[in-house]
Amino acid sequence: MRRITTLAGIAAVSLALAACGGNAGTNGGTETQSSEGANPWEGDASQVDVMTWWEAGSEKLGLEALEKVFQEQNPDTKFVNAAIAGGGGSQAKQKLSADLANKNAPDTFQAHAGAELTDYIDADQIVDISGLYDELDLKSAFPATLIDRLTVDGSIYSVPSNVHRANVVWANPNVLKEAGIDTEKPPADIDAWIADMEKIKAAGKTPITVGMAWTQVHLLETILIADLGADGYNGLFDGKTKWDSDEVKKALTHFEKIMSFTDKSLHSEDWEPAMNPVIEGKAAYNVMGDWAVAAYDSQQKKAGTDYIYFPVPGTDGIFDFLADSFTLPKDAKHPGGTKAWLQTISSKEGQIAFNKVKGSIPARSDLSDAEKGEFSEYQQNAMQSFGNDTIVSSIAHGAAVPVKVSNAISDAVTKFTETGASVDDFQAEIVKATQDLGK
Repeated sequence: MRRITTLAGIAAVSLALAACGGNAGTNGGTETQSSEGANPWEGDASQVDVMTWWEAGSEKLGLEALEKVFQEQNPDTKFVNAAIAGGGGSQAKQKLSADLANKNAPDTFQAHAGAELTDYIDADQIVDISGLYDELDLKSAFPATLIDRLTVDGSIYSVPSNVHRANVVWANPNVLKEAGIDTEKPPADIDAWIADMEKIKAAGKTPITVGMAWTQVHLLETILIADLGADGYNGLFDGKTKWDSDEVKKALTHFEKIMSFTDKSLHSEDWEPAMNPVIEGKAAYNVMGDWAVAAYDSQQKKAGTDYIYFPVPGTDGIFDFLADSFTLPKDAKHPGGTKAWLQTISSKEGQIAFNKVKGSIPARSDLSDAEKGEFSEYQQNAMQSFGNDTIVSSIAHGAAVPVKVSNAISDAVTKFTETGASVDDFQAEIVKATQDLGK
């Protein structure tokens, strides 16, 4: 496999879900070895310190469901919740960076599958766990598209707990009807969507909500996908599409217009508070990943009646991918506990319990029809879409670009939305933020 830092294997793939593909790494089925032959799991299994940013709301409930399965499967291993508040993981990542540098690593930590992991790999802070995939037969359980995104130079460094779709619009049908908008026919493209937002604004409601910086980057990436198409968007990460092109400028101009419809008082809020006005009928739209399903479920809202959902206009047939995954840090104090955690999150029981609450879909593609039937209507649709759609990778959630680049893009977006700079200045900042991509 090629190196993830080329990004061609992460964001430039247009693949449908397929069956999967071993790498040496087992010793009689009892000891999992890294590609270098050492056993990375030798050590204390009495507990596992798990760092995530699932500290509140539906994300916390998902972690609690996963913890319950973990304790059932591993009664002799203590689970230590080291979650740190902050949507998108900004606060958790800052603390993690300091802890890893000081060799005070947690036993495992949440990271987005894809380019985000390259910083930890290059710093020699996480361990090759390819052998675990052979021991647990995970290359048969996970789809080939996912294995491809997890593989770096023939090695795998994390285990995914789920798959999320980012390019989803969540809408309040009553607000749309009040503005005279057909709830059965989503707008075809960004221009048509903006026209609907104008109608909603004229009807006295907020057209669209957005929260803090990462949610704004999330919105921006979906507009880029809509305006550039899958191939054009993928080209942003290998140099085939230029960030200073007219096509990108068109997307940035659309972003500027859509941001003008938002409630600026929500720009410092996390995703769930920013989404609540849509749930409550005070606003029409929010673009968010499918963890939003859990927010609706927690308020006993029903799809089709209380809310509707559809791909961001112009992105139908495209699946904007991200996945949460967990690692084995090189300096983990309880590697045996880490192995137990990774076994649980990769198991059917763990993935079903977690994703039913979280709103995402299992990373495993070997669920029976009966097991799939345990999930919501949205999640069953998402499973089908992941199997059939063109896959692209998320900027905001670490699948498409390394942390340094995503942080720089976030800074550029924040500067633009807070200062009212021109689109030309915004594009120049984005070009600067992405200058190392494709090299």
